[in-house]
Amino acid sequence: MSRSQPSLPPGLPAARLVAIWVPDWPVVALTMEARRQRRHHRAHQSDLRLLDPATEPVAVVGVRGVLAASAPARSAGITTGMRLRAARSLCPGLTVLPPQEEREGRAFETVMEALTSLLAEPIVARPGLALSGAKGPATWAGGEELLAAALVEAVAQEADTECQVGIADSLSGAVLAARQGIIVKPGQTPDFLAPWPLEALLACLPLRRLRREARPLLETFTRLGLRTLADLASLPRKDVVARFGPMGERLHHLAAGTHHEAPAMTRPAQDITVTSDLDPPVERADTAAFAARHLAENLVTRLLSQGLAVGCLCVQARCEDGADLARTWMLETTPTTAELADRVRWQLEGWLSGRSGRPPSSGLTHLSLTALELSPATTSQTGLWQAPGQQTQARAHRAAERVESLIGAGTVQIPTVVPGRDPRSRVRLIFWGEEERVGEPSGGASAPWSGSLPEPSPSIILPRPVPVRLTDAQGCELGVDIHGQLDGVPGFLAIGDDAEEGGGVIGGGANGGGLESVLAWAGPWPVDEGWWTPQGPSRRAYLQVVTDVGPPRLLVRSGRWWLDAVYS
Repeated sequence: MSRSQPSLPPGLPAARLVAIWVPDWPVVALTMEARRQRRHHRAHQSDLRLLDPATEPVAVVGVRGVLAASAPARSAGITTGMRLRAARSLCPGLTVLPPQEEREGRAFETVMEALTSLLAEPIVARPGLALSGAKGPATWAGGEELLAAALVEAVAQEADTECQVGIADSLSGAVLAARQGIIVKPGQTPDFLAPWPLEALLACLPLRRLRREARPLLETFTRLGLRTLADLASLPRKDVVARFGPMGERLHHLAAGTHHEAPAMTRPAQDITVTSDLDPPVERADTAAFAARHLAENLVTRLLSQGLAVGCLCVQARCEDGADLARTWMLETTPTTAELADRVRWQLEGWLSGRSGRPPSSGLTHLSLTALELSPATTSQTGLWQAPGQQTQARAHRAAERVESLIGAGTVQIPTVVPGRDPRSRVRLIFWGEEERVGEPSGGASAPWSGSLPEPSPSIILPRPVPVRLTDAQGCELGVDIHGQLDGVPGFLAIGDDAEEGGGVIGGGANGGGLESVLAWAGPWPVDEGWWTPQGPSRRAYLQVVTDVGPPRLLVRSGRWWLDAVYS
C-alpha cells in the first residue's frame, strides 16, 4: 500500500496510516465460527467447533508455542509464545487447537465489511490486521480520535468483536500503535518506534513467508548487539543493504518508521488483470476456488515474465443479479501460486458462505484478479547460483500443487519427520502446504526424549511389524525384565509368521531352517509412556541386532518380539 507513496522532502511526515488490529484473531475467528453454526443449527455436541472461547479456556498453538488464547485462558496466566507444556501446567483443562488460516481468512471478511462503512478501500494486511489511509476518513469523521472511536464502535456492532486502532506516519508505526490502541502524533513516529524490540517487526510483515525469512536475520541482529528498533534505525542504510540485502533494507525501513520507496521506473500503462467467466453461475466455494486457482497461476506467470512485484491484490466478483463484490489484500512481493490462491479462496469462501453477514443473493458469474501497485521485482529475483536441490524442490512443489488443484484441497499429503522416541512415531503425514505447522509444541527437538533411539535412524520402517523370535544359544526365547534388561544373550533370530516354531520366511542364514545367527546387538532401550491416557500405558523396548544374513534390524518387544525397521 505504502509502496505507491511519493518521496517527501526531509522533515515532513509520510502520509498518515490507520491500522485496525483484532487481538488473538485465531481464537476470535473460532468464536465467530461457533456463533454462526449455532445460529444455523448445524453443529453437533461432539464437534470441536462448538467450543465457545468466550467461556472456555482455548489456545491456538503452533510450532513456536501459543499463538492466541481466549480470555479464560489468559486469566489463568497463559500468554502468547508460551510453550504448550507450561500452558497445560497453568490450565489443565485447556483446549488446544492447531492454527487454521482458512478459517481465519474467511471469518475476517465480517470485520472488513464493518470497516467499509467508514473506510473507502481498507486493505487486508493479513487475517486480523487491516490498513487504510487515514487522512480522508479522519477529515470526514472530524479528527483522528473520532475516527478511531468510530472504527472500534463499527467493528463491535457489526462484527460483534473488539478491535484496537492505531494511527501513525508509517506502516510499522501504525501497526505497532494498534497493539497499544493509541494515536501517534505527526512527526513522532520514530520516537514511538525507538524502544520497541526487534521482534516487533515481524508483526509488520504481511506474509508468513516474509516473516519466516526475517526471523533468522533478526536473530543475527541480536547477536550483533542490536536490541531495539532505534539500534537498527541508527545504522547507515547503505551499509545494512550491502551486508544484509533486500530483507535487511526492508527491516531497516520499518525500524526507522519510513515509507517503502519504490525504485524509479516507468509505471505500466495499466494494472495486470486476469479474468474468468463462470458458466454456469457458481454458488459453492470449492467450485469457485478451483477456477480461482487457474487465475492465480496465470497472474503469477505474467508477473514473473515481466519481472514485477505486486503491492496489493484486488479480488473482484460479479453476481448473476448484477451485484459487484471486491476486496483488496496486501502482498508487497511477487507471490507464489499457493499464496495467491489461498487468499482468493479465503475471500470467496467468506463471500459465498455468508460470513460477511451479507452473502450474495445469486451465484457468481465473473471473477477477476488485479495486481495493483506494481514495481520491479528486484527483491524477489532468484539468485545466480541456486542452493543444491532447489530446482528439484521447485518442480516437486509445482507438481504437488497441480495434483491438489485437480483432485481438491487437502487431498495431497507428505511425510515429515518430527521429534520423538522411536522411528515409527517420528513419521507423520501432513497436508501439503502445512509444513510449518508440524512440530512438537511441548518441547520439540530440544526435549530430552528419554529412552529415544540413538542416531542414525533406520532407513526403512515396515508398514506393519513382522513377528520374530529371538532366542539364546540354547533356543530359549529371550525377554525383557522389569528393569529394561535382556534376560539372556541373543544367539539366533527367526523372522516370519512361523517364528514361533523357529523357522522364518525372511532370511535363511547359514544355520538353515530360517534361523540367523546374531553377531552383535545393542540395547535394549525401554520406553514407558502414555500412562496418563485413558487407553493406558504403552510399554515396549527396542533392540538393534546384526545377523549373519541381511542388513541390521531394529526389533521391538511389545508382548512379543517384532521386526519394526531395517537399517541400510
